[in-house]
Amino acid sequence: MKSRFLGLFLASWGILQLSTAQTPLDGLMMKKGEICVAVVYEDARWDQYWEGTYLRTNANVGTFSRKSIMPMIVGGISDKVNIIVSLPYVKTSATGGQLAGVEGIQDFSISLKAQLVDQTLGKGKLMVFSNLSFSTPASNYLSDYLPFSLGFGANELGLRAIGQYELEKGPYLRASASYLHRGTTEAERDFYYQDDAFYTFTMDVPDAVHGQVALGSWFLEKRLRVEASLTALRCASGDDIRIYNSPQPTNKVDFDRVEGFAQYYFKNVKGLGVLGYYNHMFSGRNMGQFSGYGLGLTYQFNAF
Repeated sequence: MKSRFLGLFLASWGILQLSTAQTPLDGLMMKKGEICVAVVYEDARWDQYWEGTYLRTNANVGTFSRKSIMPMIVGGISDKVNIIVSLPYVKTSATGGQLAGVEGIQDFSISLKAQLVDQTLGKGKLMVFSNLSFSTPASNYLSDYLPFSLGFGANELGLRAIGQYELEKGPYLRASASYLHRGTTEAERDFYYQDDAFYTFTMDVPDAVHGQVALGSWFLEKRLRVEASLTALRCASGDDIRIYNSPQPTNKVDFDRVEGFAQYYFKNVKGLGVLGYYNHMFSGRNMGQFSGYGLGLTYQFNAF
Protein backbone atom coordinates (compact mmCIF):
# COMPACT_ATOMS: atom_id res chain seq x y z
CA MET A 1 0.00 0.00 0.00
CA LYS A 2 1.09 3.56 -0.64
CA SER A 3 2.27 5.70 2.25
CA ARG A 4 0.15 8.60 3.40
CA PHE A 5 1.63 11.70 1.82
CA LEU A 6 0.58 15.27 1.79
CA GLY A 7 0.45 17.88 -0.91
CA LEU A 8 1.13 21.56 -0.71
CA PHE A 9 -1.31 23.77 -2.58
CA LEU A 10 -0.84 27.37 -1.68
CA ALA A 11 -2.26 29.57 -4.24
CA SER A 12 0.11 31.26 -6.56
CA TRP A 13 0.80 32.82 -4.06
CA GLY A 14 -0.55 30.49 -3.27
CA ILE A 15 1.82 28.12 -3.61
CA LEU A 16 4.31 30.64 -2.46
CA GLN A 17 2.70 33.07 -0.08
CA LEU A 18 5.62 35.45 0.06
CA SER A 19 5.51 38.77 1.89
CA THR A 20 7.44 41.25 -0.21
CA ALA A 21 7.09 44.88 -1.17
CA GLN A 22 4.40 45.91 -3.64
CA THR A 23 2.66 42.54 -3.88
CA PRO A 24 -0.92 41.87 -5.02
CA LEU A 25 -1.88 41.71 -1.32
CA ASP A 26 -0.45 44.90 0.18
CA GLY A 27 -1.46 48.56 0.24
CA LEU A 28 1.58 49.92 -1.62
CA MET A 29 1.75 51.39 -5.12
CA MET A 30 4.59 52.38 -7.45
CA LYS A 31 4.38 55.72 -9.22
CA LYS A 32 4.48 55.96 -13.01
CA GLY A 33 7.90 54.98 -14.33
CA GLU A 34 9.11 53.46 -11.05
CA ILE A 35 10.40 49.89 -10.97
CA CYS A 36 11.08 47.65 -7.99
CA VAL A 37 13.18 44.49 -8.37
CA ALA A 38 12.98 41.95 -5.54
CA VAL A 39 14.55 38.57 -4.81
CA VAL A 40 13.17 36.51 -1.91
CA TYR A 41 14.47 33.25 -0.44
CA GLU A 42 11.99 31.12 1.53
CA ASP A 43 12.50 27.97 3.61
CA ALA A 44 9.37 26.18 4.88
CA ARG A 45 9.14 22.80 6.68
CA TRP A 46 6.72 20.42 8.34
CA ASP A 47 6.94 17.15 10.26
CA GLN A 48 3.17 16.79 10.80
CA TYR A 49 0.33 17.04 8.30
CA TRP A 50 -3.43 17.01 8.18
CA GLU A 51 -5.01 13.94 6.61
CA GLY A 52 -8.42 15.47 6.15
CA THR A 53 -8.64 17.39 9.43
CA TYR A 54 -6.65 14.84 11.47
CA LEU A 55 -3.11 15.98 12.34
CA ARG A 56 -0.61 13.15 12.11
CA THR A 57 3.04 12.22 11.47
CA ASN A 58 4.54 9.89 8.87
CA ALA A 59 7.97 8.27 9.36
CA ASN A 60 8.10 7.54 5.61
CA VAL A 61 8.34 11.30 5.02
CA GLY A 62 10.01 12.53 8.20
CA THR A 63 10.57 16.25 7.94
CA PHE A 64 9.47 17.73 4.63
CA SER A 65 11.30 20.80 3.29
CA ARG A 66 10.32 23.25 0.59
CA LYS A 67 12.82 25.93 -0.42
CA SER A 68 12.33 28.59 -3.05
CA ILE A 69 13.94 31.59 -4.66
CA MET A 70 11.54 34.05 -6.22
CA PRO A 71 12.55 37.01 -8.39
CA MET A 72 9.84 39.65 -8.77
CA ILE A 73 9.52 42.82 -10.83
CA VAL A 74 6.96 45.54 -10.09
CA GLY A 75 6.42 48.46 -12.44
CA GLY A 76 4.31 51.60 -12.37
CA ILE A 77 2.30 51.79 -15.59
CA SER A 78 0.69 54.86 -14.05
CA ASP A 79 0.34 56.27 -10.54
CA LYS A 80 -2.83 54.20 -10.17
CA VAL A 81 -1.98 50.99 -12.06
CA ASN A 82 0.95 48.65 -11.36
CA ILE A 83 2.08 45.43 -13.00
CA ILE A 84 3.69 42.60 -10.99
CA VAL A 85 5.60 39.67 -12.52
CA SER A 86 7.22 36.73 -10.71
CA LEU A 87 8.82 33.36 -11.53
CA PRO A 88 9.80 31.13 -8.55
CA TYR A 89 12.39 28.35 -8.51
CA VAL A 90 11.40 25.61 -6.04
CA LYS A 91 13.21 22.65 -4.45
CA THR A 92 11.55 19.95 -2.31
CA SER A 93 13.04 17.19 -0.15
CA ALA A 94 12.32 14.94 2.85
CA THR A 95 14.43 13.25 5.52
CA GLY A 96 12.57 9.90 5.44
CA GLY A 97 11.37 7.35 2.91
CA GLN A 98 12.65 6.45 -0.53
CA LEU A 99 11.00 9.10 -2.71
CA ALA A 100 13.26 11.83 -4.04
CA GLY A 101 12.47 15.51 -4.03
CA VAL A 102 12.38 17.62 -7.17
CA GLU A 103 13.49 21.09 -8.18
CA GLY A 104 12.81 23.47 -11.02
CA ILE A 105 10.90 26.51 -12.24
CA GLN A 106 7.36 26.60 -10.92
CA ASP A 107 4.65 29.00 -12.22
CA PHE A 108 4.87 32.27 -14.12
CA SER A 109 2.61 34.85 -12.51
CA ILE A 110 1.46 38.24 -13.81
CA SER A 111 -0.80 40.65 -11.96
CA LEU A 112 -2.38 44.06 -12.50
CA LYS A 113 -3.08 46.12 -9.40
CA ALA A 114 -5.23 49.27 -9.52
CA GLN A 115 -5.88 51.90 -6.86
CA LEU A 116 -9.56 52.82 -6.90
CA VAL A 117 -9.82 55.07 -3.82
CA ASP A 118 -7.28 57.35 -2.11
CA GLN A 119 -9.20 59.65 0.21
CA THR A 120 -8.51 61.46 3.48
CA LEU A 121 -10.88 60.25 6.16
CA GLY A 122 -10.64 61.62 9.70
CA LYS A 123 -7.06 61.43 10.97
CA GLY A 124 -5.99 59.03 8.27
CA LYS A 125 -6.35 57.91 4.70
CA LEU A 126 -8.65 55.30 3.17
CA MET A 127 -7.31 53.35 0.21
CA VAL A 128 -9.08 50.71 -1.90
CA PHE A 129 -7.37 48.52 -4.49
CA SER A 130 -8.35 45.81 -6.94
CA ASN A 131 -6.13 43.14 -8.38
CA LEU A 132 -6.41 40.77 -11.33
CA SER A 133 -3.84 37.98 -11.51
CA PHE A 134 -3.01 35.03 -13.75
CA SER A 135 -0.50 32.22 -13.29
CA THR A 136 0.44 29.23 -15.42
CA PRO A 137 3.02 26.43 -15.11
CA ALA A 138 6.36 27.58 -16.52
CA SER A 139 7.88 24.09 -16.77
CA ASN A 140 6.66 20.58 -17.47
CA TYR A 141 6.65 19.46 -13.83
CA LEU A 142 4.58 16.54 -12.54
CA SER A 143 1.71 17.88 -10.43
CA ASP A 144 0.53 14.45 -9.25
CA TYR A 145 3.67 13.75 -7.21
CA LEU A 146 2.78 14.98 -3.77
CA PRO A 147 4.03 16.36 -1.48
CA PHE A 148 7.12 16.79 -3.66
CA SER A 149 5.48 18.41 -6.67
CA LEU A 150 6.56 21.96 -7.50
CA GLY A 151 2.94 23.14 -7.82
CA PHE A 152 -0.61 22.12 -8.65
CA GLY A 153 0.04 22.29 -12.40
CA ALA A 154 -3.01 24.28 -13.45
CA ASN A 155 -3.77 27.76 -14.69
CA GLU A 156 -5.14 30.12 -12.06
CA LEU A 157 -7.14 33.32 -12.48
CA GLY A 158 -7.54 35.48 -9.38
CA LEU A 159 -9.69 38.51 -8.56
CA ARG A 160 -8.94 40.41 -5.36
CA ALA A 161 -10.29 43.41 -3.42
CA ILE A 162 -8.11 45.23 -0.84
CA GLY A 163 -9.01 47.93 1.64
CA GLN A 164 -6.58 49.79 3.91
CA TYR A 165 -6.96 52.58 6.46
CA GLU A 166 -3.71 54.29 7.47
CA LEU A 167 -3.32 56.88 10.21
CA GLU A 168 -1.08 59.91 9.67
CA LYS A 169 1.42 58.72 12.28
CA GLY A 170 1.98 55.32 10.65
CA PRO A 171 -0.36 52.57 11.95
CA TYR A 172 -2.62 50.89 9.39
CA LEU A 173 -5.23 48.15 9.15
CA ARG A 174 -5.68 46.20 5.91
CA ALA A 175 -8.10 43.51 4.76
CA SER A 176 -8.31 41.63 1.48
CA ALA A 177 -10.52 38.98 -0.09
CA SER A 178 -9.81 36.95 -3.24
CA TYR A 179 -11.45 34.33 -5.41
CA LEU A 180 -9.03 31.97 -7.18
CA HIS A 181 -10.35 30.04 -10.16
CA ARG A 182 -8.20 27.05 -11.03
CA GLY A 183 -8.25 24.94 -14.19
CA THR A 184 -7.30 21.31 -14.78
CA THR A 185 -4.02 19.46 -14.51
CA GLU A 186 -2.75 16.31 -16.21
CA ALA A 187 -1.54 13.26 -14.31
CA GLU A 188 0.65 10.40 -15.58
CA ARG A 189 -2.13 7.88 -15.01
CA ASP A 190 -5.49 7.28 -16.68
CA PHE A 191 -7.48 6.39 -13.55
CA TYR A 192 -8.07 8.06 -10.19
CA TYR A 193 -10.69 8.04 -7.45
CA GLN A 194 -12.46 11.15 -6.16
CA ASP A 195 -15.63 10.01 -4.40
CA ASP A 196 -16.10 7.95 -7.56
CA ALA A 197 -13.95 6.28 -10.22
CA PHE A 198 -12.66 8.49 -13.07
CA TYR A 199 -11.03 6.93 -16.12
CA THR A 200 -9.09 9.96 -17.31
CA PHE A 201 -5.69 11.59 -16.82
CA THR A 202 -7.27 15.04 -16.36
CA MET A 203 -7.94 16.27 -12.82
CA ASP A 204 -9.94 19.32 -11.73
CA VAL A 205 -8.06 21.52 -9.26
CA PRO A 206 -10.55 23.08 -6.78
CA ASP A 207 -11.22 26.82 -6.79
CA ALA A 208 -10.37 28.65 -3.56
CA VAL A 209 -11.25 31.70 -1.50
CA HIS A 210 -8.34 33.59 0.09
CA GLY A 211 -8.60 36.21 2.83
CA GLN A 212 -6.16 38.23 4.91
CA VAL A 213 -6.27 40.75 7.75
CA ALA A 214 -3.10 42.70 8.60
CA LEU A 215 -2.16 45.22 11.29
CA GLY A 216 1.04 47.19 10.82
CA SER A 217 2.83 50.48 11.18
CA TRP A 218 5.59 52.63 9.67
CA PHE A 219 8.56 53.84 11.74
CA LEU A 220 11.80 55.82 11.27
CA GLU A 221 10.34 58.33 8.84
CA LYS A 222 8.69 55.54 6.80
CA ARG A 223 11.93 53.58 6.37
CA LEU A 224 10.77 50.65 8.56
CA ARG A 225 7.51 48.77 8.08
CA VAL A 226 6.41 46.14 10.62
CA GLU A 227 3.30 44.01 10.15
CA ALA A 228 1.41 41.07 11.66
CA SER A 229 -1.18 39.21 9.59
CA LEU A 230 -3.71 36.40 9.68
CA THR A 231 -4.31 34.55 6.40
CA ALA A 232 -6.95 31.95 5.54
CA LEU A 233 -7.54 29.86 2.43
CA ARG A 234 -10.57 27.64 1.77
CA CYS A 235 -11.12 25.43 -1.27
CA ALA A 236 -14.64 25.55 -2.71
CA SER A 237 -14.72 21.81 -3.42
CA GLY A 238 -12.50 18.72 -3.41
CA ASP A 239 -11.98 15.48 -1.52
CA ASP A 240 -9.88 14.42 1.48
CA ILE A 241 -6.69 12.35 1.37
CA ARG A 242 -7.80 8.73 1.71
CA ILE A 243 -6.20 6.42 4.29
CA TYR A 244 -3.22 4.49 2.90
CA ASN A 245 -3.29 6.50 -0.30
CA SER A 246 -1.40 9.41 -1.80
CA PRO A 247 -2.83 12.91 -2.04
CA GLN A 248 -3.76 14.30 -5.44
CA PRO A 249 -4.54 17.69 -7.03
CA THR A 250 -8.29 17.18 -6.48
CA ASN A 251 -7.93 17.37 -2.68
CA LYS A 252 -9.69 20.08 -0.67
CA VAL A 253 -6.91 22.13 0.89
CA ASP A 254 -7.58 24.67 3.68
CA PHE A 255 -5.25 26.52 6.02
CA ASP A 256 -5.02 29.31 8.60
CA ARG A 257 -1.67 31.06 9.06
CA VAL A 258 -0.13 33.77 11.23
CA GLU A 259 2.85 35.81 10.09
CA GLY A 260 5.22 38.50 11.30
CA PHE A 261 6.90 40.70 8.69
CA ALA A 262 9.42 43.56 8.63
CA GLN A 263 10.94 45.62 5.83
CA TYR A 264 13.65 48.27 6.10
CA TYR A 265 14.70 50.85 3.49
CA PHE A 266 18.29 52.06 3.85
CA LYS A 267 18.71 55.77 4.44
CA ASN A 268 22.14 56.13 2.83
CA VAL A 269 21.59 53.78 -0.15
CA LYS A 270 18.68 55.16 -2.13
CA GLY A 271 16.19 52.54 -3.29
CA LEU A 272 17.73 49.56 -1.47
CA GLY A 273 15.70 47.61 1.07
CA VAL A 274 15.75 44.33 3.01
CA LEU A 275 12.88 42.26 4.34
CA GLY A 276 12.27 39.27 6.56
CA TYR A 277 9.30 37.28 7.80
CA TYR A 278 8.25 34.18 9.73
CA ASN A 279 4.95 32.35 9.44
CA HIS A 280 3.22 29.33 10.98
CA MET A 281 0.13 27.38 9.97
CA PHE A 282 -1.92 26.57 13.04
CA SER A 283 -4.91 24.96 11.34
CA GLY A 284 -5.34 23.09 8.09
CA ARG A 285 -6.82 20.34 5.97
CA ASN A 286 -5.04 17.96 3.58
CA MET A 287 -1.68 19.71 3.83
CA GLY A 288 1.44 20.04 5.97
CA GLN A 289 1.65 22.12 9.13
CA PHE A 290 4.21 24.47 7.66
CA SER A 291 6.45 26.86 9.54
CA GLY A 292 8.89 28.93 7.54
CA TYR A 293 10.92 32.06 7.16
CA GLY A 294 11.87 34.30 4.28
CA LEU A 295 14.62 36.82 3.57
CA GLY A 296 14.81 39.22 0.66
CA LEU A 297 16.35 42.22 -1.05
CA THR A 298 14.49 44.96 -2.90
CA TYR A 299 15.77 47.74 -5.12
CA GLN A 300 13.59 50.56 -6.37
CA PHE A 301 14.50 53.10 -9.09
CA ASN A 302 13.00 55.41 -11.68
CA ALA A 303 13.09 54.02 -15.22
CA PHE A 304 12.10 57.37 -16.75
